[in-house]
Amino acid sequence: MTTTQLPHEAAPPPEVAASGPSGSAPPQRLAARAADATTDTGLALDLVIPVYNEGRTLEASVRRAHAYLTGSLPFRARLTIADNASTDDTLAVALRLADELPGLRVVHLDAKGRGRALHAAWGSSDAAVLAYMDVDLSTDLAALLPLVAPLLSGHSEVAIGSRLSAGSRVVRGPKRELISRSYNLILRGTLHARFSDAQCGFKAIRADAARQLLPLVEDTGWFFDTELLVLAEQAGLRIHEVPVDWVDDPDSRVDIVATATADLRGIWRLVRDLNAGRIPLDEVRAALPRRASDDQRPLSRRQTLLNQALSFGVVGALCTAAYALLFLLLRGSVGSQWANFLALAVTAVLNTGLNRRHTFGIRGSAGAARHHGQGLVVFGLGWALTAGSLAVLHTTAPGASGLAQLVVLCVANLCATLLRFVLFRSWVFAPRATEGSSR
Repeated sequence: MTTTQLPHEAAPPPEVAASGPSGSAPPQRLAARAADATTDTGLALDLVIPVYNEGRTLEASVRRAHAYLTGSLPFRARLTIADNASTDDTLAVALRLADELPGLRVVHLDAKGRGRALHAAWGSSDAAVLAYMDVDLSTDLAALLPLVAPLLSGHSEVAIGSRLSAGSRVVRGPKRELISRSYNLILRGTLHARFSDAQCGFKAIRADAARQLLPLVEDTGWFFDTELLVLAEQAGLRIHEVPVDWVDDPDSRVDIVATATADLRGIWRLVRDLNAGRIPLDEVRAALPRRASDDQRPLSRRQTLLNQALSFGVVGALCTAAYALLFLLLRGSVGSQWANFLALAVTAVLNTGLNRRHTFGIRGSAGAARHHGQGLVVFGLGWALTAGSLAVLHTTAPGASGLAQLVVLCVANLCATLLRFVLFRSWVFAPRATEGSSR
């Protein structure tokens, strides 16, 4: 990594007489709190803009962000351009702007990856609060002060802009809206995440928390944000959410398919490593003991049910896909009924094991045999439901195609899945049935 850093900083802006952001202190008081929170350099905020091949649009965005930092914030702030391996004139434009604008730093990396760029820029910063936003400035800059105020005051360790909050104003297409909401539902179901928007390119973190968390974040691409938030939440840190005004960039070059695939791999890795205890979050809690205990409120019964239902749905979708594949592979050699039975048997064991660990949070071998035995009883009921539906199909439509059989069985299997969730929650993994197991 090559780093270019200019020595000049922005002068402190004049006092702002208007009221502060909703729910925060007025700017004069916030400036005093920022002074208490700043490092020896007196720098309160470092706002990073990660870029790759943005030479055409970089100057306008940087000038706009720089003007806001130097004219609208009641504390010292710096703007950092993190260029990760651009092949156009992005770096040349950034260096030219750094020569002209005081308080602008340029960090250049020889390898791509937004997460890699943020890791390098944040890791080399001397500011008390580290933030970033996308170069297209899709998020209204007016949300920056509400984003960093709770971090400077010590109320929270992490802050995120949320496009899914009730007070947000978002302009984007239905496809991006569906993808974003689906992704956050998956996070709630698999990792029990409580934050509402993992992907909004508008986040901030206290430097002391970043020093603890950044070494634990493995991803160097788009999943960096999600991984950082999940680890922060798992460590007990407070995550403050700010509703934002956000306008989708029609010129976005994000490869949705590749990004979604990488995100799913990242989710699987996090689930695996967290359940195996491979991530030393206890060290983070020990380093930030006061804040780590601030927000450890237990989930309400309604929240628990929702998280369990989401997790169960994700596991069920995976097992249904595995069931369909096994049924199609086996149907030609053993017939429809046996293919249904064998596919159900294999996926039932898989389903019970995944739900035991991920949906109901039960680890260790204690009670595992009983759980799987009860799971087989539930499987028997599900098999009776699906076999009965197949028998009805054969009676009413003897010449039904393989596709018709698969459709009927998938519908019946989804009904069996609903029954399985009810029995799992009320019988198999109910508290009275899990005594002695470790959660």
